[in-house]
Amino acid sequence: MVGILNFRPITTPLLQAQFPISRRNPNNRTSLIRVSAETPLQGVSSSSSTPTLSPPPNFKPPKPKRFAIRPDKIVDVLSASLALIFRLGTGVFVSGYSASFVSANDIPPEEYAFEIAGFKMKETSKLGPRPEKPIEIYEFESCPFCRKVREIIAVLDLDVLYYPCPRNGPNFRPKVSQMGGKQQFPYMVDPNTGVAMYESDEIIKYLVGKYGDGSVPLMLSLGLLTTLTAGFAMIGRVGKGSSYTPSKLPPEPIELWAYEASPFCKVVREALVELELPHVLHSCARGSPKRQILYQKAGHFQVPYLEDPNTGVKMFESAEIIDYLRATYVLP
Repeated sequence: MVGILNFRPITTPLLQAQFPISRRNPNNRTSLIRVSAETPLQGVSSSSSTPTLSPPPNFKPPKPKRFAIRPDKIVDVLSASLALIFRLGTGVFVSGYSASFVSANDIPPEEYAFEIAGFKMKETSKLGPRPEKPIEIYEFESCPFCRKVREIIAVLDLDVLYYPCPRNGPNFRPKVSQMGGKQQFPYMVDPNTGVAMYESDEIIKYLVGKYGDGSVPLMLSLGLLTTLTAGFAMIGRVGKGSSYTPSKLPPEPIELWAYEASPFCKVVREALVELELPHVLHSCARGSPKRQILYQKAGHFQVPYLEDPNTGVKMFESAEIIDYLRATYVLP
């Protein structure tokens, strides 16, 4: 398929965003971009133009539990795990990933490190240039072409502002037609360069050329085989993350710390897409320096981790995050 490039300045963004916080790690050349919106989403219809948002009554964020699955979500997590098999773990590791086990005393307690049997895993990666502003991507969870792009996002360790486009979604599907001339997904806008484009393979090539070392990972460079395996990866989650559930459009995007290969993160992303909730995803696959940022920020590393600036809620645990999103954003 031929990629379509629109080299034009982006003068009317959907989200009037500022980027007031930028944390930079000189050794890994990574940055954390935090988005705060001064005005509501622009240029879209809304099921509720001035939504009243508050946490559910008596809501308390759960304490994080390592490797725990709530009994009613076991089937969901196991079915979401099938993608790891079909995609051979693509998106689990950041570009240039390497790891070694060292004594637990060699890594200070204030630094994040996976610990097992008295040893800690020291992980490193090699990242390319970091975008000043998050890449913007219009897509939906159950699309194999969109999955390919989400996988390269994890490999390149990029922050992305996702605009979910579920079937019958009233807000962002029509906006893609206005911007690019057709409803095709994924659709990427890079506010750092003014580039906007369709076609998953072209988006991948653009991103690795601009924010990586120019090399497309093997499992993303096999043409039809890549697309087929990306489709097979969704067999266990057929229909999930594809249809719109009427919801309130939040004034500010939700923030999610996650990465594509995690089944716990996948089920949360499905809920965000079905509710058409814009969200900034801080990708943090293995080797990502953002794992350390989250560890210092929350006192614990575990994904998914959600921060909702519209209600002030901050929480771990995928099952409870889904419950929170549905209780807060589904229209009565």
